[in-house]
Amino acid sequence: MPITINPSYTTSTLVTKKMAQALSVLLHPLLMPTLLYAILLYLSPAVIGTSGGNTQWRLTLLGVIFLVTFVIPVISVVFLTRTRALARAELNKLESPADTFAPDEATETSSLQQLEMEDKKDRFVPFLSTTVFYTVVTYMFFKQLQASYAMVVVLGSITFSIALITLITLFWKISAHSVGICGVIGFLFAFYLKFAEQQLFYPILVVILLAGLLMSARLALNTHTPAQVFVGALLGFCISFGSIYLLL
Repeated sequence: MPITINPSYTTSTLVTKKMAQALSVLLHPLLMPTLLYAILLYLSPAVIGTSGGNTQWRLTLLGVIFLVTFVIPVISVVFLTRTRALARAELNKLESPADTFAPDEATETSSLQQLEMEDKKDRFVPFLSTTVFYTVVTYMFFKQLQASYAMVVVLGSITFSIALITLITLFWKISAHSVGICGVIGFLFAFYLKFAEQQLFYPILVVILLAGLLMSARLALNTHTPAQVFVGALLGFCISFGSIYLLL
């Protein structure tokens, strides 16, 4: 399937539209905490204070992280975007009675566009709700689950990154995908350097490769400009790297 490339930039790795969309879904920002903790729990559990747990315990913990950092926030975002899309459709019917009996396909298309959140103004409320939820999750891990200090620092810095994305979204459409995956690189690289975790070397290389593919995919889809992708990558890396290096 041919893709439309903005002539104002070129990408080092051109991918088809379907591949770009698949990468955007598989490497969704809300999946990055699960990816990060999976690497740390199974390769460097000592750095986040979980070296005493067995395989079943680590799998259970990873399942909890996946549930509270991905499944529940995604359900919330889908509900919010769907509700807003339906509200807009009803408002349009009131403003344009002649279109009241228009085919449902137009409404469905609008809803899909809302779920993609391609428009900057459609991103603020879902990002804000995600920030609030991640704040609650961080507090829960700190107070209720008595998680290790390192785990709380990681979750707290992820929450801080989402909060910054939410704030920036009021003025500019930064790439959340770049923030997410480069945040994983920053965490892993900081643990690798500060604690001499040699086993993280190859995972870092793999995630860097995935980050290059993902950012190229976002550009190929014309979802972001190069500046939005670059600033997102810089923001994600600096916050995660700095939080580990300064707070642990």
